[in-house]
Amino acid sequence: MTDPLLAHATEYGRMYARSTSEPFAVPSITTVIGQQAHSLDGWFSYMGANSLARDPELPELLGSPARIRQAVNKAARAAEVYREDAARRGDRVHYYCEQVALRALGRPHRMQEARQDLSTHGEEAFANRFDEWWELFRVEPLAPEITIWNATVGYAGTLDLVARINGRTCLIDYKTKGTTRDGTVKRLDDKVVMQLVAGMKAEESLVDPVAGEWEPWKHGDDPVLLAVAIGETEVRPQRANPDVLKHHWWKFCALKRVWEMSADTAAAGSALLPIAPPSYAQPSTKLA
Repeated sequence: MTDPLLAHATEYGRMYARSTSEPFAVPSITTVIGQQAHSLDGWFSYMGANSLARDPELPELLGSPARIRQAVNKAARAAEVYREDAARRGDRVHYYCEQVALRALGRPHRMQEARQDLSTHGEEAFANRFDEWWELFRVEPLAPEITIWNATVGYAGTLDLVARINGRTCLIDYKTKGTTRDGTVKRLDDKVVMQLVAGMKAEESLVDPVAGEWEPWKHGDDPVLLAVAIGETEVRPQRANPDVLKHHWWKFCALKRVWEMSADTAAAGSALLPIAPPSYAQPSTKLA
């Protein structure tokens, strides 16, 4: 995703301000969703072991303990490096998608530059598949990269796109995905529904970030919520099931409360304090 002007990285996660001159006030949608527990221990272990096994210098390292330690340290960061690379790729793809929407709206854009950047990184296939989906679904963009705010629950976020498709208003979230062995994009995580429903429940949308001007949210009246997985071989859109939206909304609100409790606990001070051994009175040496 592109970096919204009002978003700030903080010790409490990504947070939003009401204007460029105000301090951050509420957590982002993704920060709230990030309170959900999930374990990637197996994936981290696999990435580290796979990185070490595929190291072309491994045979030469076996006789040098120092070089083996270097290789192990490098392998330990394999998962982190992979995630960083995937995040940068996702930013490039999201930026291209935004530029396509801006061009369709007749607004200033850098679509060709964004496509060239993808091509430079060997990622032009993502743009090709996205263009095919855009034309096939006849997407009519209304607002790309729109920042929203909910004061009642206390959160903000930026939606990838509000568009009209087949006469229906759609809230769209793009997810850049890798490809499986059978040539299809990898599956979407169900928590994207929380992200979309939080966007639907917005109360305001941003008009001017410098002046801090907001307007009532116009697109929350029964929109279609679309998660769009963008891969190199295909684009797979999926609609959030209307029957489960309320449950995902309640879960999101519960996670917001978890975030609040975590922030309050961190701000309260140290949880553990040092303690000295007890001081006992010395027995008297005087004789009666």
